[in-house]
Amino acid sequence: MADRHGGEGLAPVRLSGGRHGHTSNYHNNRHNNTSSSSATTPLLHRLLQTTHGPTSTQLVGFLTLLLAGAALLVLAGLTVTGAVVGLIFLGPIALLTSPIWVPFAVAAFLLAAAFLSAVGLAVAAMAAATWAYRYFTGRHPVGADRVDYARSRIADTATHVKDYAREYGGYLHGRAKDAAPGA
Repeated sequence: MADRHGGEGLAPVRLSGGRHGHTSNYHNNRHNNTSSSSATTPLLHRLLQTTHGPTSTQLVGFLTLLLAGAALLVLAGLTVTGAVVGLIFLGPIALLTSPIWVPFAVAAFLLAAAFLSAVGLAVAAMAAATWAYRYFTGRHPVGADRVDYARSRIADTATHVKDYAREYGGYLHGRAKDAAPGA
């Protein structure tokens, strides 16, 4: 067992509390490699050498985290247990009374959907009415500039169509007189 130290020229070190006669290359390297590369020392050993233990704030935080986690775990277990017990006892009752509950649930869903649709449409109508009131009173609501631009484009297009119709209509009127001179 004398060759366990790897032939690095280091003296074997006895482990205290271990078997007598055995050497430990780890302890030998630990004491003699304080100035060598830290990549060869185990991470846990480096952490134990550099930290002096947790502060009281860290300890209280860890204990709080531990207690909160345990409480949440207990509550989750109680919730799952209650749900399973409820399904076991109330499942047959729900199955037997389902011919009553299914039409009731469908009717309740339809009534709720109709009510929410009516409320949504009422809110949309109030918003549109408020916007129109602000627009026509000159308060310039959001999007009024786009409405003004669209209105001017429509007016310009209508003017161009009217002018074109006058020109084209006069042409057709003249062509109609040529086709039917007595008309």
